[in-house]
Amino acid sequence: MALLDKFATARATRDQLRSGGHDPTQVVIDSIISPTEGMVEDRHTILAGTNNYLGLTLDPACVAAGIKAIETQGTGTTGSRMANGSFAAHAALERDLADFFGMPYGMVFSTGYAANLGTLVALLGPGDAVLLDADAHASLYDGCQMSGADIFRFRHNDVESLDKRLGRLGDRANNCLVITEGLYSVMGDTAPLSDIVALKKRHGALLLVDEAHSLGVYGDHGCGVAEAQGVMQDVDFFVGTFSKSLGAMGGFCVSPHEELDLVRYVSRPFIFTASSSPSIIASTHEALRQLKARPELRETLWRNAHRLYQGLQSHGFELGREVSPVVAVRLGPKDIALPFWNRLLEKGVYTNLMIPPASPDQHSYIRCSVSAAHTEEQVEAIIERFSQARAAD
Repeated sequence: MALLDKFATARATRDQLRSGGHDPTQVVIDSIISPTEGMVEDRHTILAGTNNYLGLTLDPACVAAGIKAIETQGTGTTGSRMANGSFAAHAALERDLADFFGMPYGMVFSTGYAANLGTLVALLGPGDAVLLDADAHASLYDGCQMSGADIFRFRHNDVESLDKRLGRLGDRANNCLVITEGLYSVMGDTAPLSDIVALKKRHGALLLVDEAHSLGVYGDHGCGVAEAQGVMQDVDFFVGTFSKSLGAMGGFCVSPHEELDLVRYVSRPFIFTASSSPSIIASTHEALRQLKARPELRETLWRNAHRLYQGLQSHGFELGREVSPVVAVRLGPKDIALPFWNRLLEKGVYTNLMIPPASPDQHSYIRCSVSAAHTEEQVEAIIERFSQARAAD
């Protein structure tokens, strides 16, 4: 096979997606009006698939912090932190993130993907065992595979399956790593962390929780699902991203283990990646302050989430089992979901199309992510246009 022949499958997928009118992977938002509105093909569009959970992307204080950082520190760091040195702002954000989670140690990475890769390739190696939820994010799988560890999957959110897997490991269960997410980004379901913690303790394992989609969303202080379930102090490593609730770009790991400070010496994705620009660090840090100071953002977010879930459910749509800011509408096969997604876009609602293999099963979904910045009128409009899109079938 010629080197480029492998792209035949990708070309067929692209052509199939384009056959519906718009390619869901190539939507261009020509201009941003607000955290929840944009212009797509000269059409005013409600943004209902951006993961902008707290609506902080255009928050005046966050924008001002980013502008000031550019004016005083420049547009970029031009290298990795190991080679070029850390800016004071990097270290300050690491300290505040660790404090936010009640942990003594923290690291900041350039992206959420790099945070997962960088943490896992440092923690794991050949001969180590890692137990990974079957629906875990691709970056978690990639980090485990790059590490060379032995990977064992357990059924999604299935405590019994995890217990059996741990039992089969025998002595290897002691000090193996269990990986789960807090809030799963496709179906909007949460991990049974309190049960997983009990298993972790019984088998002597370590636990890593990815709170990428649950940071700022769950818990009395917005720390995530582990806080909401009262098990924060039983988690060994938290990873997450700045590109959801904090409205920026980057990732992090915090931990009670002092070995996290040594990760920066051995993690290739950290050592060989340019550090985040001053403006991103500054806007992220300000967004963290906003998250802590404005609990009303979470209250509004959850009010909108319940309204969207209930509204779509009342119109007969099949949804995920849990109410959350991730609302997934199950539509069955791809040839039904693709035209449905196109009709929504043409009616001025941008959503995410999730089809196999990106979806967790063999069904296709239209995924919405609710924001605290959505108005009541926008939520009602999303519900109405879902109904209209189905009526046009």
